[in-house]
Amino acid sequence: MKIVIQRAKEAKVTVEEKVVGEINEGVMVLVGITHDDTEADAEYIADKVANLRIFEDDAGKMNHSLLDINGQVLSVSQFTLYGDCRKGRRPNFMNAAKPDYANDLYEYFNTKLREKGLQVETGTFGAMMDVRFTNVGPVTLILESK
Repeated sequence: MKIVIQRAKEAKVTVEEKVVGEINEGVMVLVGITHDDTEADAEYIADKVANLRIFEDDAGKMNHSLLDINGQVLSVSQFTLYGDCRKGRRPNFMNAAKPDYANDLYEYFNTKLREKGLQVETGTFGAMMDVRFTNVGPVTLILESK
């Protein structure tokens, strides 16, 4: 499992010009799932997202987690994170999990975040989405479960 996590002042995702998910302060998370990812991978990444200290304290140091600031999550499925661009000019997506498997694990990941007490908004799995957000810092990190 691979994610891109970005600290956000606000974020929203629209499908066919309709807002399907929107948050205020928190994180924008792009979620990629590969063939051999398991529920254990989703649990590991959900724990990292909830507890990663990427928000500043009063001294300006990154000492607070999403849980500490009562932040929100906008989670968007992103199979292109497993795009392989090493050969040719078109990405190869063979490492991305099949849609049914990926959707189940993506939903499980979001459930694990909610179980930690986080408000989680999502995009629409498999849809063409427009994602807009303000990256604060900017802070952008890539996390992998393997």
